[in-house]
This record gives sequence, C-alpha cells and structure tokens, in this order.
Amino acid sequence: MKKFIATVKNIFAIEDLRTRILNTLGFIAIFRLGSYVVLPGIDSSKLQSNSQGIFGLLDTLLGGAFSNASIFALGIMPYISASIVLQLLTIAVPYFQKLQKEGESGRKKINQYTRVLTIVITAAQSIGFIATINAEAIAVSNITFTVSSIIILTAGTMFCMWIGEKITDKGIGNGISMLIMIGIVSRLPSAILQELLSKRLNGILIFILELVVLYFVVMAVVMLTQAVRRIPVQYAKQVGGSTQYSGQRQFIPLKVNAAGVMPIIFAQSLMFIPALISSIWRDTSETASYIGTTFSDYTSWQYNALFGFLILVFTYFYTAISVNPDQISNDLKRSGGFIPGVKPGIATSEYIGDILDRITLPGALFLALIAIFPSIALLFGVTREFSAFFGGTSLIILVGVVLDTLNQIESYLLMRHYDGMMKSGKLKGRSQNIALAS
Repeated sequence: MKKFIATVKNIFAIEDLRTRILNTLGFIAIFRLGSYVVLPGIDSSKLQSNSQGIFGLLDTLLGGAFSNASIFALGIMPYISASIVLQLLTIAVPYFQKLQKEGESGRKKINQYTRVLTIVITAAQSIGFIATINAEAIAVSNITFTVSSIIILTAGTMFCMWIGEKITDKGIGNGISMLIMIGIVSRLPSAILQELLSKRLNGILIFILELVVLYFVVMAVVMLTQAVRRIPVQYAKQVGGSTQYSGQRQFIPLKVNAAGVMPIIFAQSLMFIPALISSIWRDTSETASYIGTTFSDYTSWQYNALFGFLILVFTYFYTAISVNPDQISNDLKRSGGFIPGVKPGIATSEYIGDILDRITLPGALFLALIAIFPSIALLFGVTREFSAFFGGTSLIILVGVVLDTLNQIESYLLMRHYDGMMKSGKLKGRSQNIALAS
C-alpha cells in the first residue's frame, strides 16, 4: 500500500504528467456527459432498450449512449470503421501504399481521407440507427427528426473524434481507444451490482468464485496481449571515421496475437448474416427457421463453433496483412542486420513467415476461447451484463488500453528518475531491445 501511495505522489509531482491526467479526465467527463444528452425530438420515457445482438455489442462499447439515443449514439465507431477501411486500402491499393511510404505528408493525407470517410459512414449509419428507434418515442414529424438527427449524430461522432485526438495530444494514452474503454468500464459497476443482487445472500460464495475466475481470465488476456516471440538479430560491425562500432545484438518481437481484437470484430459482424438470411424464408422452411433460431442464440454450440472458426480464419488473415515478412527481411538487409544461421533475403523472409505461422495458431486458438468465454459464463448462471466482461471484445480492448496507458505513465516516471509502477521499475514486456516496430 505504501508503494502505491508513493507512486501516486510521484505521478502528481510531475507537472506535465499531472496536467495530462487532468486533461484526460476533463475530456472523458465531457464525453460521458454527451452520452446522456438525448437527441432533440425524442421522448426519453418511451425509449425501448435494445440489448440484443449487434445493438447490445454497440451499447456495451458506447457505454449506453446507443440505447439512450444520445447525440453520441454512434460514438467513435464510424471513425474506427473508416480507419479499418483505409488500413486495408493501404495494403490492397497502390496509391494508398505510396501515401503510406511518404512519411508525415502521406499520413496527413490518409488522415484526411479517413475523416471524409467517417462523415460518409456516420451519415449512413445514422439512417440505420434512426430506424431502430420506436415510433412512439419520436415527438416530432419524421422528416424533421430524420434530417436533424443525421446532422446531429454526424456532428456528435466528429466531436468524439476530436476529443479522442485531443486526449492523444494533450492527455494520456490513445484517445480513440480510451473513449471505447471508458464506455465499457462505465457498464461494469452496474453489471457487478446486478450480478450481486441476483445471487442474494446464499450466493455470495458463488459471486466470490466468479470474481476469482474473472481475475484469472484477465491475467490470461494480459499474457496473450504481452506475449511475443523474440527473433535474435545481429548487426555487422560498422566503421565511422577512426571509430569502429561493434555489431549489436537486438531482437524482432513477433506478437503471439498480432491481430489484436480485429478478428473478433470481423467475426462478430458476420455472425448476424445466417440469422438475417434465414429470416427471409423462416415462414416457409423449417430448416431456415432452425438456422435462424440456432444462430440467434449465442450460447448454442453451433453458434460458438462457427464463431470460433471465423476467429481462427480472420486471425491468420489479419496477421498476414499486418505483418509482412518480406518487408522485415528487406529492412534488415538495408540496415546491415541478419538473423544468425539464416541467409539474408528470401531465406530470412521464409524463416520469419514460418515462425509467424507457428505462433499465430496458439494465439488464434486462445483468442477464440476468450471470445466464446462470455457464452460459457452465461451457461453457468452469470448474468448477461456481467458475463460480457469475462472475455470477448470488451475485455481485450479494456486490457490493451490499460496496459498502454500504464506504459506511458511508467515512461514518465522513469524519465524523471522516479521508481516505476512495478517493483522491478519497469512493466514486463517493455524492456526488450526492439529491432523493428513490426
């Protein structure tokens, strides 16, 4: 406890870090306040909460802003969708590949395209969101409400994007990820309270057991997030003037889960297709009715088997497009580095690719297990709201953002010669010599 108190004192003793933390808290407060400001023309007392399927997932990530029909109902999600599209375009389209290689000027152009695409996506999603609002809650004419809501929702998303960028520039952590994390964490207290009330006095022991299981699940996700396979790299001796520099030995860190949370997001978006298609022939076909019922229940083994398989496929797909062994091999060759015992060039690329394939499989299997764990928790009697924190998109985002924020705070402490947040003075997983960023 003394160590914790001393660390907090050290954090607030650094003026720059203290200012950044206060800025972050201020921006988060504005973001949460906007989540409760209902769209003009809506009678909030007649709103019907839709916590099923994709709507439930969005509501969890947005901290209830979706079900509240607030001005931030779409939050930062359209911006994330636009960022994913642009990221895929930088891999598939030569023009965007060229922009990515142009350095700062190229990144600025990509950011501009991302913002424009965000506006387009937000306007399209606004129409879909308005369709989910029950007609009884709308107190004005449909045309007036639709037009004004599209404008307000688009402006709300752009304002959320601005808040995220300000947190990144003047606060702590990645602003966009921070907003998503805050939306998730805001649901945790009510989920815990609801779970506790559902157990009553005779279920306190079970509730404590659930917290223990949740602790180990979180630790497992931390391990998955931090796990890397280090490939040793040796650099040749260099001569500068009359000085000879000995070759350095560094490492290429290949993450076990290089795809992050993206496979779960992609797979989740596809899992609504079977139920959607089957609904067309539900009344005329027993098979379609069976498929619709089965894949609408995310606790069924059929749903989880398909969900897990899609996660495996998307993990390999996203890892393949985000980690390029050929590029790593070429970068090593240009900088005078080589992997001991492996020839430069094609052999190095194949060696890195083989290692990447081997470590991706256990990472993909573990990611699939984490994704379906909320369904398992639900089968064991955990409430729907609390079970969402036992895995899936919410937990992986939560762990990733917290680790990133702690790493930034750790770096500030170490730069000012304070003790780090851990007894060792550094967070595990950040002490490696990194040869390449990816």
